[in-house]
Amino acid sequence: MRKIVLMAGVSLDGYIEGPDRQIDWHCVDDELHRHMNDVLRPMGGFLSGRVTHELMADYWPTADADPANAGPVAEFAEIWRSKPKYVYSRTLRSAEWNTTVVRDVVPEEVAALKAAPGGDLTLGGADLAASFLRQDLVDAYRIYVHPVRIGRGKPLFPTLDYAPAALRHTDTHTFGNGVVLLRYERG
Repeated sequence: MRKIVLMAGVSLDGYIEGPDRQIDWHCVDDELHRHMNDVLRPMGGFLSGRVTHELMADYWPTADADPANAGPVAEFAEIWRSKPKYVYSRTLRSAEWNTTVVRDVVPEEVAALKAAPGGDLTLGGADLAASFLRQDLVDAYRIYVHPVRIGRGKPLFPTLDYAPAALRHTDTHTFGNGVVLLRYERG
C-alpha cells in the first residue's frame, strides 16, 4: 500500500513561509534540487491545497522552456507535469496538468488513493497537511530544515489536541548548503 508522505521545507524555528508568504529564505541549490528530483520521480502523485497547486502551476508547466533553467530545474518541470496531481479545494472548479480537484479530505477517499497502484503520494502545503494530520492520515515525514530562523510566519505543524504520535526515525542527511533532512515514519 502506498504511503502519504508529508514533505516540507521549514525554517529552524518551524515556519514554511514568512508572514507575507516569503519563501526566499529557502536554501535550494543544485545538490538539494537533484535530491528532490530523485525523491519525487518515483512518487505516485502530488497532494496539495489550492494555493500550493496554483503556485506550482504558475511556474512549472513551462519552466524547462527557459534556457536559464537547465539541469535540475528543467528535470523537475517534466516530473511535475507527468505526475498525477490531486488539489484539495472547495473553490477551484477545474485544473490542468493532469490534476484532479478534490473537495474535502475524506479518510475513505484517501484510503482508496493509498490502495491504488503506484508510488507513494507526497503531501504539500501547511493547510492541507493540517487537515491530514488532524485525521491521522500522514504515514511518513520528510522535513527539510533550512539553516535560517525567520521569527514568524506560517508554521508547518498546526496546534492539535494533545495526542502524542510515536514516530520512528529512518534517516538524517545534511546537505552541503546546511539543509538537514529529517525522515520519520509511523512508529
